[in-house]
Amino acid sequence: MPPSLSCCCDKLTMAMDTIFPGFPQETLKFLRSLRRNNNRDWFLAHKEVYETSVRAPMLELVTDLGGAILNFAPEMVVDPRRNIYRIHRDIRFSQDKSPYKTHVAALFWPRGLAKNACAALYFHLEPAEVLVAGGIYMPGSAEIRVIRDHIAENWEQMRAIVSAAQFRRLFGGLEGEQLSRPPRGFPLEHPAIDLLRHKQFLVAITDPPALAESPKLFPRIITAFAAMMPLIRFLNAPLQKSARIR
Repeated sequence: MPPSLSCCCDKLTMAMDTIFPGFPQETLKFLRSLRRNNNRDWFLAHKEVYETSVRAPMLELVTDLGGAILNFAPEMVVDPRRNIYRIHRDIRFSQDKSPYKTHVAALFWPRGLAKNACAALYFHLEPAEVLVAGGIYMPGSAEIRVIRDHIAENWEQMRAIVSAAQFRRLFGGLEGEQLSRPPRGFPLEHPAIDLLRHKQFLVAITDPPALAESPKLFPRIITAFAAMMPLIRFLNAPLQKSARIR
């Protein structure tokens, strides 16, 4: 093993030794109850439970994750106040006027890029599952164009990333919505036309919600995040270049 890789693995192992013990049972219980009672009066009556059994352990987990992430992805923004999503829903343009989310979630993205317009690391906990995901979810027209240009020119590198043994073992393959036809400007015979058709570039793993209450949650998230980083960096490379030019 190359010295640099060995050093990275050692740091990651050390980070996992300081392990988040898992969420208390009250966390999922609160989220299940919130799903049945998604209104302001109920939430305010149970806000202390939210603060102690949901928000506090979430802050602890994200703080620990941030410390571990910096060992293999030092470019990421690590600030629990910014990484953790608010529990309040934005209902301005939604027909669903439920005021609260029934999951807790966090996002880690690279410095210098807008958090919702780049490839990032994400996880959430809800009553039905633990989701660990990464990639770019809703790229705008400018972002998708530079990403596709980057793939077209460096398709062999991306193909190697998504076909790597650990990547396929963990995630199965690249997910996300795709065009039914080749995107404009790219020929049907391009050797990476299957990759270029993507409108979203995502990978994910899901686990039963019981994992959230186990010490196994922390290493599960970190292992997945570390395996996602080659794809995250590949997708962000043209966005970072574009940002520097602007």
